[in-house]
Amino acid sequence: MKNYISILLISILVSSFTIKKKDKIQIQKEQSTIDRDSIIVFAKKYLGTPYLYASSDPQKGFDCSGFVSYVFSNFGMTLPRSSSSYKNLGTPLKPEDFKVGDVLVFYGYKDKTVIGHLGIICEANGMQSKFIHASSGKAQQVTITELNTEHYTKRFYKCIDVISK
Repeated sequence: MKNYISILLISILVSSFTIKKKDKIQIQKEQSTIDRDSIIVFAKKYLGTPYLYASSDPQKGFDCSGFVSYVFSNFGMTLPRSSSSYKNLGTPLKPEDFKVGDVLVFYGYKDKTVIGHLGIICEANGMQSKFIHASSGKAQQVTITELNTEHYTKRFYKCIDVISK
């Protein structure tokens, strides 16, 4: 009887491990096949959504990191919820390597040592790219902005690819 119970427990543990391993592989496959254009189509559904500090709720509004994390979570990706967490995340891309769906990281407008804003490239063209973001500035909503405006070129920290890993 003890041997039977031991074998049964081992079987349960092995099948549990196998399921988890399969789930992990499936998630990795999903991430590697994410269509970058689909990310932007999804993000654009929220154009005009109000800016709301510390929110990632499309019914109430978004702040910049809430918007970025919400968009990518729809595609099975978990990204940091705080813009400051992006300071050491990823490898900076050269402007000629920017792609739709890459994340732009900016310093704050007052402090050039603190990360203060994020956006997602929706039209890739190096430093002339356009990005979608939840703006706390004049727009006060999810909007599309050109990267080459003085306000953003002065604050630009880096661009990172969060899709291709």
